[in-house]
Amino acid sequence: MKRSALVVVVMVLFVFLGVSLAQASPKKRFDPGTQTCRIFDKDSTWWGNGAEIFRNNCKSCHFRGNDKGAPFLYSESKSSRAWNRVFFKKYPECAQDGSWGNLTLEDQLVLNDYLYRNANDTYDPNDADDCG
Repeated sequence: MKRSALVVVVMVLFVFLGVSLAQASPKKRFDPGTQTCRIFDKDSTWWGNGAEIFRNNCKSCHFRGNDKGAPFLYSESKSSRAWNRVFFKKYPECAQDGSWGNLTLEDQLVLNDYLYRNANDTYDPNDADDCG
């Protein structure tokens, strides 16, 4: 009797673990500009280099109440697909006016990784990666 109860508990744990893994935040993204698969690492977390690049470059203009006319942005401002489109098509005014000039291609890729991973459609409250 104890053995069958243990088997049931183990099976339930595997089911819940499987569901949790299936719903986890993205671990990689396809970059259309470089035609490569980008595997996320610590740089794409909120404390990594991507977040630092975002704070030091983007947030210098894209903060609430700025006088430059730049829309307020944060990582959840767009979906992951929309952030990919921003970096692939480079259609924002700041991409076209040279404001991205001080960002190397690698900085842009790391920034895009960060924004993609933390976009408005990637948060999963059931994933340990998402809750800290």
